Amino acid sequence: MTVVGPFGLSVRDQALEADVQAGLAAVEEGLLDATKSEVPFITGAAQHLVRAGGKRFRPLLVMLAAQFGDPYAPGVVPSAVVVELTHLATLYHDDVMDEAEVRRGVDSANTRWGNAVAVLTGDFLFARASHILADLGPEAVRIQAEAFERLVTGQILETAGPRDGRDPVEHYLDVLGGKTGSLVAVACRFGAMMSGADETVVDVLTQYGERLGVAFQLADDVLDIASDSHESGKTPGTDLREGIPTLPVLRLRERAERLGQPEDVALCELLDSDLTDDARHAEALARLRVHPALEQARRDTVRYAEDARSALAPLPECGAKAALVEMCDAVVHRAG
Repeated sequence: MTVVGPFGLSVRDQALEADVQAGLAAVEEGLLDATKSEVPFITGAAQHLVRAGGKRFRPLLVMLAAQFGDPYAPGVVPSAVVVELTHLATLYHDDVMDEAEVRRGVDSANTRWGNAVAVLTGDFLFARASHILADLGPEAVRIQAEAFERLVTGQILETAGPRDGRDPVEHYLDVLGGKTGSLVAVACRFGAMMSGADETVVDVLTQYGERLGVAFQLADDVLDIASDSHESGKTPGTDLREGIPTLPVLRLRERAERLGQPEDVALCELLDSDLTDDARHAEALARLRVHPALEQARRDTVRYAEDARSALAPLPECGAKAALVEMCDAVVHRAG
């Protein structure tokens, strides 16, 4: 048994492992090349998160999806670079919006250089992704543009909140479909499409990616509450401090409204207070970590991961399919 990619994903097929490892190495070179500038300062800022590492979750999905066609097709690696550059760009912007201090175990770009540089560096990465994308053809440009529109729409809807009468949990899950699921779906779609896989296979893998992406973000929500910075690579409770209503908090509020238990109502009141105060923030984290709402969020994560697994049913049995199934297990394990 060997290990490749995020979460200690095991790949038992030696040929598949060799293809995936070679592909990911080529993606890493592509990322470094795409983030070089004639201006050394821009290179340093653009490569800040590239060199910090990361799971390379989306490029790994591109490589696995490409196994259902020709994994050596010329568009596979560049499409993986495009997806990861887009993801990295959103991280620069997210950290500004969240005022995050740590990302991937290092100072966030906004902490090191300020908000203006962080935002502009994210824009630089979007520009470089677009440059590579242009060589992949108009269909790839259209797919990426649609996904990016969904991603931004999801972010805006998260900021705006649910409209009157809309269930906050349903609204949030729709937000995640756009904000996270869309780009993960594109990773799977690009891998299959660039490899020349059958259109039916492309559709199956796109559906799988969407569902896995939501499960992945739900696992992140759980980690934001349950983990320490060593496990997650970023400051725990960041979303909590900023008042971003992630799933554990939404499940808590749902329970408080339904049951009216004093301890739930009191915790909601604490969350509504000024959590920039370190003592209040620490208390809120500690209480959420032992609350049933966190376990409910874990169950939601498992449900989406199982939906992703079910989507793979039409695909032929092979090493790549087994690895994609294991990705579902890994996301669930990540959520504890």
